[in-house]
Amino acid sequence: MKWDEFFVFTGDPMLFAAMISIIVGAISIVVGLTYFKKWAYLWREWLTTVDHKKIGVMYILVALIMLFRGGVDALLMRGQTAMPENGLLNAQHYNEIFTTHGVIMILFMAMPFIIGLMNVIIPLQIGARDVAFPRLNSVSFWLFAAGAGLFNISFIIGGSPDAGWSAYFPLASLEFSPTVGNNYYALSLQIAGLGTLMTGINFVVTILKMRAPGMTWMKMPMFTWSVLITNVIIVFAFPVLTVALALMTMDRQFGTKFFAMQDGGMDMLWANLFWVWGHPEVYIVILPAFGIFSEIISTFARKNLYGYKSMVVSMVAISLLSFVVWAHHFYTMGHGVMVNSIFSISTMAIAVPTGVKIFNWLLTLHKGKISFTTPMLYSLAFIPIFTIGGVTGVMLAMASADYQYHNTMFLVAHFHYVLIPGTVFAVIAGFHFWFPKVFGFRLNEKLGKLGFWFITISFNVAFFPLFILGLNGMTRRMYTYSESTGYGPLNMLSFIGAVGLGIGFIILVYNIYWSIRYSPRDEDGDPWDARSLEWATHSPVPVYNFARVPKINELDAFWFAKKNNRMLSDDPYEPIHMPSNSGMPFLMSGAFFAAGFCAVFSWWIPAIIFTIAIFVFMALRSFEQDHGYYISVEEIERTERELGGDKK
Repeated sequence: MKWDEFFVFTGDPMLFAAMISIIVGAISIVVGLTYFKKWAYLWREWLTTVDHKKIGVMYILVALIMLFRGGVDALLMRGQTAMPENGLLNAQHYNEIFTTHGVIMILFMAMPFIIGLMNVIIPLQIGARDVAFPRLNSVSFWLFAAGAGLFNISFIIGGSPDAGWSAYFPLASLEFSPTVGNNYYALSLQIAGLGTLMTGINFVVTILKMRAPGMTWMKMPMFTWSVLITNVIIVFAFPVLTVALALMTMDRQFGTKFFAMQDGGMDMLWANLFWVWGHPEVYIVILPAFGIFSEIISTFARKNLYGYKSMVVSMVAISLLSFVVWAHHFYTMGHGVMVNSIFSISTMAIAVPTGVKIFNWLLTLHKGKISFTTPMLYSLAFIPIFTIGGVTGVMLAMASADYQYHNTMFLVAHFHYVLIPGTVFAVIAGFHFWFPKVFGFRLNEKLGKLGFWFITISFNVAFFPLFILGLNGMTRRMYTYSESTGYGPLNMLSFIGAVGLGIGFIILVYNIYWSIRYSPRDEDGDPWDARSLEWATHSPVPVYNFARVPKINELDAFWFAKKNNRMLSDDPYEPIHMPSNSGMPFLMSGAFFAAGFCAVFSWWIPAIIFTIAIFVFMALRSFEQDHGYYISVEEIERTERELGGDKK
């Protein structure tokens, strides 16, 4: 491979500037850690941790970084199409950017943000000291981080994938994509997907086996229900992606013909396998968001969630239907009338349980004592915006109409109207809502509300014009157009909205910085008058979560305990066993990263060596002492006194 093919930034000033900024940033971090002598602290407290709360924080940190990366891609796309015959990006660079934008925002931003909140909150909601398998949880995170890192170096070393986030064959084949970009796609998603599958298994077991005494199925918080159903979907859906990516790797690097158009191959096999995973994936990021909104709306309406059982049933129905709608993603690819009709009906049917949830939230708000906090504002804005996305989804579900809509910007507008309010609004709301459980203080409300209005208004300015552009005939993935089409004004308006969205996310990040430096640390530890079980422990949560494991008698148990001036448990303190840290997951992920990188370029000897290293680290891990350590009763009592005793 030639030098300019390996380091792709050599011919592009924009990529060269990005490379320089990455190098400068990395050097600054290394110098800072060395100057302040934080390497040992970083290794001891973060890189080797098995604490679910710290792992959750690391997931969210990676998600925020990926939000920046994916947001820059979005701004470049909107900037390119803002004016007719624009020369900001060439066709190849545009293809790479819309591909990486989709992958990063779905798999490396939305997923880790959801999983991060899941890690922090679920053990606290169900009264558990940690997840079922703490060390597997660490492996899950570091595999995800290795996959994210491998995917993101592609835009500098070798070239990014360029066949769209769905990587349809034959476009993704070696014949039409001869660079290593789609090798990065296959291997990085494979590594990250293994971590996600482990997460799914871990949280299913945690929720099934580690709930507090008395917490039956119908006494679980709604966020816990949503996470349980989501992780069941992960366990069933992600093996399909694993198989599809393995076949893709063999086609591209070993000459097989699984997805070829000759020699017995079938390019549509990829489309079917991808969307058998891909549509449940949409609900993997949407269902936990529904759980977050349910917690927030009931909290700030000061009411029990309306229709608890119907909410649970509707989520189960959504999870089942999510596996039988995949072919609506390719109505236009040659199915017969019967197949299109079946998938059209199943797609429209999934709107019914979703509509049930909308009405439940509205009835929860009815006659409630509503507080317009930052999390509540995001939750209220979600309802009408997501409804627009849902209605346009029903339009797209009609197979005959989809022939007109499918390859246009109308579809782009639709899925952004579903995913941004349905997932991004939710994770930002949940981030504000549960921030005190990790750090002990709230994010600044004024900055939070300022960011909310920028994000909400700018979102509609950015994406509503795309509905009109799509109906006017502007196709997806179009990197340029002539002035005679008349697409220019609405595309410019969309670009202005994208800039506003960027400002809103900058305000969010600044809010984190400002609050860490200046926010008052309240002594009462109960910054939101919340009704759900997770507040039965301190803010911030000590390393052991619960000094006493709570006993549950009803839904919203902690709220009723406060109302009746009683405790959830009066058992005496006992020594608490905690798992010991382990550096093997971090080292193993490094071997995965190195093996994946070498495999991208078909350097098979070093790839095999690093693969052997993975198994060596697994073997060494089996010899680690897993006895953990105990927190004594005296230390528990001292910590409880420092945190304010049992009043919280």
